[in-house]
Amino acid sequence: MKATGIVRRIDDLGRVVVPKEIRRTLRIREGDPLEIFTDHEGEIILKKYSPIGELGQFAGLYAESLAQNSGCLVCITDKDHVIAAAGAGRKEFEGKPISKQLENAITDRETFYAKKDEKGFVKITLDDTGDFQSQVVSTIICEGDAIGSVVMYNRENSDKAGETESKLAKVAAGFLGKQMEQ
Repeated sequence: MKATGIVRRIDDLGRVVVPKEIRRTLRIREGDPLEIFTDHEGEIILKKYSPIGELGQFAGLYAESLAQNSGCLVCITDKDHVIAAAGAGRKEFEGKPISKQLENAITDRETFYAKKDEKGFVKITLDDTGDFQSQVVSTIICEGDAIGSVVMYNRENSDKAGETESKLAKVAAGFLGKQMEQ
């Protein structure tokens, strides 16, 4: 754990203000849910809650199956990080924060196919090198809320590949959204 040197008092309603600098660094916005943990030493730990993060292991298995059958790199994200990645190059993406472009696509509930040099092509993570030729992004919707995305990256430059990946990504996003509702 890292000390910040910031001290806050609890008010009469039991509230503590999380400083703006920390909220900005951790990308915590007004209304974001926080999960509360305690440990045996009396520490309280606040963690940004990710509903799709609960499906981490399941999402990983789903991504692995999708990657094996499509030949693509598959990333499943929440609104902040890559939750699961499978396929060639997965280590470059696993657990990394997503880019602002992808975050906006999720917020806007977009589902799209784009080739590398097209305007709609987005970086998935902040340090994404863009070594892929095409991508499909499909937003995961749960109970009306956009909670993440399924991204399929393809190294091949093929016109008919986009249609298949688009359908697979939509099915995966729909399935994961339904799993979250249960």
